Amino acid sequence: MTLADPERRTATLDAMEAFLLGERPSLTRVQVAEQAGVPIATAEVLWHQLGFPHHGDDDVAFAPSDVEALRLTAELMRLGILSDDSTVALVRTWGRSYARLAEWQTTLLAGLAVEGDDPDVRLAELATSVLPTVESLQSYVWRRHLASAASRLLTQGPGLGEAETTLAVCFVDIVGYTSRARSLDEHELVAWVEQFEQEASATVIDHGGSVIKTIGDEVLFAADDPAAAVRVALALTARGADEDDPFPQVRAGVAHGTVVRRLGDVFGSTVNAAARLTSLARPSSVVVDAGVHEALVDDESLDLRWRRLRRVSVKGFSHLEAWRVRPGKAGVEGEPRPGDGPFSAEDG
Repeated sequence: MTLADPERRTATLDAMEAFLLGERPSLTRVQVAEQAGVPIATAEVLWHQLGFPHHGDDDVAFAPSDVEALRLTAELMRLGILSDDSTVALVRTWGRSYARLAEWQTTLLAGLAVEGDDPDVRLAELATSVLPTVESLQSYVWRRHLASAASRLLTQGPGLGEAETTLAVCFVDIVGYTSRARSLDEHELVAWVEQFEQEASATVIDHGGSVIKTIGDEVLFAADDPAAAVRVALALTARGADEDDPFPQVRAGVAHGTVVRRLGDVFGSTVNAAARLTSLARPSSVVVDAGVHEALVDDESLDLRWRRLRRVSVKGFSHLEAWRVRPGKAGVEGEPRPGDGPFSAEDG
C-alpha cells in the first residue's frame, strides 16, 4: 500500500476509528472505569484478557462505547451470570477469536484498497460501507450457532449443563507440512492451508461433526457418533493418498470417551489419546483407541477392517491400545505380531 501524506493518513485513521468506536476517543482508562463503576484493577484484567494494547492513565484512547461495554460486563457479574473465573475465560476467548477475525478482515479490505488510486481513503470507504453488513452477518452466524448449541444441550437430557460428555475426538494432521511449507511462498502457503482447512471442515460438517479448532497443519474435530468420526478420517486420508487430488496427504487419530467441553474447546484424557494416536499413525492411515474399537467392531454394516497394533508407551499413557482401521470387508485382520505397530512395515 502506498504511503499518503502523513497528516492526511492521520486524519483518515482518526475518522475510521471514530466510525468503528461510535465516537472519537475522549476518555482515559481511569475515566472509563470510574464512569462504568468498575474498579480499575478489574477493568485492566478484562482489557488484558481481550488483548487490547496497554495505555497509560493519561492516554486518551477510549470512547463512551468502552464505558458501556465495561458497565454491561460488570452487570452480568453482579447478576451472577458470569463468575470471576468464567468472565476471564470468556473475554480471553473473545479476544483471541475477534483479534484473528479482525486481522483477516482488515487484510482483506486492504487488498481491495490497493486497487484504487488512494489506498488510505479507499480503505476508510470500504470500512464504512462494508463493515455494517459484515457486522449484521456476524450477528446472524452467532445466533445460528447459539441455536445449534442450545439444541445439542437440550437433547442431552439428564446432566443438562454439565461440562463432561462422551464424544469421539479426532485429529487430522498434514504429513510433511514443514518441508512443503518451505517450498511455498507466503501467498501459496496461505492458500494451501486455507484449502486444507476448508475441505476438512466441509467433510466434518457433512458427517454431522463439529470442528473444534484448526492449527495450521492440523484440524481437531468432534462427533457424537464414533462411526461418523471414523468415516471423516477415512475420507480425508483417502483423498490425501490420491495423487490426482490436490488435498494434502494426512494421517488421523480417533479416540472415544469422556471429554470436558468448555468455551468451544474440548479437554481431557480422550483428547490427549487422540493426539498421541495421530502422532503414531503412518501417512494416509487412521489409528483409533480401544473406545472406538469397542463401539464399532461388531457393527458389520460399517464395512471396516481392523488390525490391532502393539501397545505403545507415549506421554501420559503407559500402555495405549490402538487399532488401525481401514475400509473394506468387515473383520479383524489379525493379532499383532512382533514388530507390528503404527510404524510397522506391513502397515505402511
